[in-house]
Amino acid sequence: MRQYEKLLKAVANKRRLEIVKFLKKEKEATVGDIASHIKLSFKATSKHLAVLFAVDIVEKEQRSLSAFYSLHPNPAQIIRSVINLL
Repeated sequence: MRQYEKLLKAVANKRRLEIVKFLKKEKEATVGDIASHIKLSFKATSKHLAVLFAVDIVEKEQRSLSAFYSLHPNPAQIIRSVINLL
């Protein structure tokens, strides 16, 4: 039950839902790309991504100086349901 609580808290935020929706559409993006799209600072966007990363909703791949984020290919079923609603 605690795991579901953590997952749902991670997506119970407007900005994080915007990030998930953007990554669903774009497949992959840098923090800067995401921040620009959702009109939020780089630092705040990075913190939101850290929350999503901590519960395996997004994946991160470091390439040189940039971190690229994408949706986790196998999220928990409850998160998959949320993503499908977006």
